[in-house]
Amino acid sequence: MKKAVILLSGGLDSATTLYMAKDQGFDCYALSFDYGQKHSSELSAAKAVAESAGVIEHKVIPLNLRLIGGSALTDDTLTVPVDSDLNSSDIPITYVPARNTVFLSIAMGYAEVIGSQDIFIGVNAVDYSGYPDCRPEFIRAFEIMANLATKAAVEGQKLSINTPLIDLTKAEIVTEGTRLGLNYALTVSCYQADVDGKACGVCDSCRLRAQGFADAGLSDPTLYR
Repeated sequence: MKKAVILLSGGLDSATTLYMAKDQGFDCYALSFDYGQKHSSELSAAKAVAESAGVIEHKVIPLNLRLIGGSALTDDTLTVPVDSDLNSSDIPITYVPARNTVFLSIAMGYAEVIGSQDIFIGVNAVDYSGYPDCRPEFIRAFEIMANLATKAAVEGQKLSINTPLIDLTKAEIVTEGTRLGLNYALTVSCYQADVDGKACGVCDSCRLRAQGFADAGLSDPTLYR
């Protein structure tokens, strides 16, 4: 069996990505980050999703991005926006500076250690909230860098950054996850979920998630406050 490192936040997209990697026949090694996010319920969700998928290993890496702040998800002086324009071209304040670059860098090292040539990340270029580190051009550039940076790649074991959701709508994502047997009630997408994982229903992530289930004609299992 081929090994794959899966970046698993506990949200809808990363959970679907894990199930897709598993469906492709990979032995899955999940990697989550305790990066100073304001709520920890997404890490509880990641643990539940990892267990449901039967991953080989699930690591949670401590990484305090609160020390640099700059995002409504990590900085207590900034507030998560609600009822904002989802069609705006502005990069929202929920963008976490360098987050995917840092996460992928650690995943790259983990993949080299376990002998994996595949990293899966649930970035999406359709419903991606305007984050620059979710774009296809970023992923391509990182993959080039990764294959210059590791001993494994230099010796011929090339690394691939897999983005199975990159061109899918949220409705297509939840349809595929449902087909694969993913229980979306285990996932937490809200930017300001409470300790029990209950969602606010009004942040960008909540609204994109709800619209995805509605467009797919599926029942939304999200628990709301």
